[in-house]
Amino acid sequence: MDLTTVIETRPGVRSGKPCFIGTRMAVYDVLDYLASGMTTEEIVADFAELTSDHVRAALEFAALRERRLATA
Repeated sequence: MDLTTVIETRPGVRSGKPCFIGTRMAVYDVLDYLASGMTTEEIVADFAELTSDHVRAALEFAALRERRLATA
């Protein structure tokens, strides 16, 4: 997935944290919800602006960040 079509960073929006395009929902929020035990279906049901593709993008974003840290 091309994450640049789903995730953006905008100054002044959520303190510049990566958010899903067209929303104020930070990638971190979705990862936090997953870590707390919420399912993709629960997240999508609670936040109408998100889809299962957003949740997958959050996981891919985290995996890429982790990979960069591991190889630095």
